[in-house]
Amino acid sequence: MNEQLASLIEKYEERIVGQSLNLKLLLASILSGGHVLLEGVPGTGKTQMVKTLANLIGGDFSRIQFTPDLLPSDITGSTIYNMKDSTFQTLKGPIFSTILLADEINRTPAKTQAALLEAMEEKQVTIHGETYPLSDVFFVVATQNPIEFEGTYPLPEAQQDRFLFKLIIDFPQFEEEKQVLKQVMENEMKKPLEQVLSLLEFSSIRDEIEEITLSESVLDYMMKLVRRTRETDTIQFGASTRAAISMGKAAKAWAYLSGRDYVTPDDIKMVAKPSLRHRIQLSPHIELEGTSVDQVIEDLVGATPVPR
Repeated sequence: MNEQLASLIEKYEERIVGQSLNLKLLLASILSGGHVLLEGVPGTGKTQMVKTLANLIGGDFSRIQFTPDLLPSDITGSTIYNMKDSTFQTLKGPIFSTILLADEINRTPAKTQAALLEAMEEKQVTIHGETYPLSDVFFVVATQNPIEFEGTYPLPEAQQDRFLFKLIIDFPQFEEEKQVLKQVMENEMKKPLEQVLSLLEFSSIRDEIEEITLSESVLDYMMKLVRRTRETDTIQFGASTRAAISMGKAAKAWAYLSGRDYVTPDDIKMVAKPSLRHRIQLSPHIELEGTSVDQVIEDLVGATPVPR
């Protein structure tokens, strides 16, 4: 693994305590060119997690608080008439940044959600007929509260499918949470972070990851796993082809972070849950039994023969 990337992970884990696995998965996602959906109760450090990553790679950071009255133009931007010059002037919205935090995305209606998701897919924004490209390292992290919370609009399955990963942010362990409290009380969180990588260096690492080997046997293993989600009676709607593509890209990034130039079945297992948990829908009788999506994915992984 790149030495600077190893240093970035070290500094990241020093600042964000108790979320080591999620930090690496978040990094794997941006290295894969994907986007992330973070789910967790308020106050678990989701915003700080994303802002810290932007500081470490020297990228611009924007945050949008999604509310029920947020309009698509509040995200993308709009055109106004300049009476002084008798010309139309384009005002770019907060989406024109390197890393965008869409905070509580499920608190805004579908039309506004769609404006963001279109930009994620196309990496460009159209404002009054004019198309503007977004950053090469454009990365969206959307947070959502669990849907039991009042005043939320659950993301439709087709929109969730646009995210490479769905990560679950839980409360840290006792000692880790105590360390977080200590950092805040001693103003450690306010100290500026040193940039570890430039965006150009970050892009070159992405190019290296594309060269990671994904063998035929591991590819078969991954495809069998994805197809099993469509063939079991525990799942009503299985994973799409996009899910398989996402798993492949994410597994390459995880292999790189693990210091290898080839993907192993263990890499596929590592990215299976975050790649699939938001892309499959359990059968009603399984949900009534209280079985979790993660448990079903674990069972599928356990039942899929590993290539030798």
